[in-house]
Amino acid sequence: MQLAQVIGTVVASRKEDVLEGLRFLVLRPVDASMNAAGNVVVAADAVGAGVGEVVMFASGSSARQTQLTQNRPVDAVVMAIVDQVTVEDSLKYEK
Repeated sequence: MQLAQVIGTVVASRKEDVLEGLRFLVLRPVDASMNAAGNVVVAADAVGAGVGEVVMFASGSSARQTQLTQNRPVDAVVMAIVDQVTVEDSLKYEK
């Protein structure tokens, strides 16, 4: 699992039938200091996250382990909305 901030959404009016009903988010991965740490990722949203929120996401075969994404061709899925991040007794993020 990785941490990321939701920075946008993706709308695709034409897609494979098995992707119908999925909502897609644009994520910017962050490191433990909550700084940008990598390229943007498009992920299926399994929890109803919104733009600006910090989330946990999984990628690869783990992305197909949620009820919403099981047996669907997704490479990343948002599976948690983060309330707080603490690293070495230092609060790095709080919703």
